[in-house]
Amino acid sequence: MNKENENEKQGFIQLMKSFTKPFWIASTMELFERWAWYGLFAVLALYLTGSTDEGALGFTHIEKGQIMGFVTAILYLLPLFTGVISDKIGYKLSLIIAYVMLMTGYYFMGEVTSYSTVFLIFLYVAVGAAIFKPVASAIVTKSTDKSNSTLGFGIFYMMVNVGGFIGPAFSSTLRTQYGWKIVFIQAAVVIFINLLIVIFFFKEPDRVKSDETISQAMLSALKNIWEAIKDSRLSVLLVIMVGFWTMFNQLFYTLPTFIEDWIDTAALHDSIAQLSPWLASFMSGGGKSVNPEMLINIDAGAIVLLQLLVSYFVLKMRHVSAMISGFIVASIGIGITFYTGNGLFTILGIVIFAVGEMMTNPTFSSFIALISPKGKEALYMGTYFVPVFVGNLLTTFISGNLYQAWSDKLSLLQTEMGSRGLAMPKISENFSKNEYFALASEKLEMTQTQMTQMIWDTYQPNSIWYVIVGIGVLTISALFIYDYMVIKPKEKQQAL
Repeated sequence: MNKENENEKQGFIQLMKSFTKPFWIASTMELFERWAWYGLFAVLALYLTGSTDEGALGFTHIEKGQIMGFVTAILYLLPLFTGVISDKIGYKLSLIIAYVMLMTGYYFMGEVTSYSTVFLIFLYVAVGAAIFKPVASAIVTKSTDKSNSTLGFGIFYMMVNVGGFIGPAFSSTLRTQYGWKIVFIQAAVVIFINLLIVIFFFKEPDRVKSDETISQAMLSALKNIWEAIKDSRLSVLLVIMVGFWTMFNQLFYTLPTFIEDWIDTAALHDSIAQLSPWLASFMSGGGKSVNPEMLINIDAGAIVLLQLLVSYFVLKMRHVSAMISGFIVASIGIGITFYTGNGLFTILGIVIFAVGEMMTNPTFSSFIALISPKGKEALYMGTYFVPVFVGNLLTTFISGNLYQAWSDKLSLLQTEMGSRGLAMPKISENFSKNEYFALASEKLEMTQTQMTQMIWDTYQPNSIWYVIVGIGVLTISALFIYDYMVIKPKEKQQAL
């Protein structure tokens, strides 16, 4: 080993040693919270739109888009205010409140079936998650500095994805073996573990205290947010990052149902089984076809394996340059996943997207952390969630209305059956989505695989990729302009 490589190794080890106990506790709690969240969220689109004869709810994609988009958007708006409350009442109490809400919300979400009750209980879950989010980020911010913040948030983001990988992996097997309700029980149990951690191991960190009431602090927060947004470096970046989150959301909102509708996962299972029977069984939850959530889970798995390496590489890059490069890679990856019905290309696209995500998201978090004023960490980290909020609102339309019109297999098949003058019963409590597919296949005198291919060739449901990748191209262009007109001039001024 030459001297330069030895110095780099020592530098990495020293950075790892610089992280404190609160940093690792916050990262561990993030892991479990993400386990519970993604254990549900990765399969939520399938649960909401799946056939009722399999225990799913049979909602339309428009209803799915509204539940997932609107509620998750609210989740990411609330940290602007819950961060302020947490700064006032303390991080420990905030975490206890969040975990109690999440634990009860996850359980009862699995007990209701109507659109309105699912929406309301998921909203209750979202409020609990919104209390948790800025606190976890603020603890990491307080535990890092300029020398290690990029790597620190890279580790934190890796822990997000460890949880984000474990959760769907458990859910995939559990729902295949025991049905849908166990997925919600799993989420509640995992959050209970976090409740024990915060009660017995978490020590309240030093906070900057003031005599302001909560209402006064809220007003101050709005003023501070406005002051922060007036900083062009931050405000323009927040607008641009809407594009990233709109594109990223397709991984969980749209891609699972796209895979369910159009990818022959039974053939993919057989292909994987030729290389590794164990891996094929793991990805299918013990079934005979690969579960969509396990393909989505490749994103989290890749991040678990590669995040530290990518973050260390990105340390040497300018923040905006790293985000531009990451967004180009992510756009290529997400485009591949929707362009073809071949499962192997779906896997390739998800891996490529994950690399771009690793370059972009932690760098964005680190940038905001660096400009956070002391004592306002939770509040300023809350601005991170503004583009996530808007991105979810836009995703409501793409994953709901647009998918329903362009890419939903059931809707396109209903159109085809109507154009051929073949009468079919309506979907109802007594006639499920799966039964519709089976009857249509019989009337068309095709196997279901042949029927799916016919609909694909006729209606080209993958056309939705033009919209998704178009958002990526627009965002990349905006980032180039932002770097040229905002960031580089400020860097030149600071260098003088």
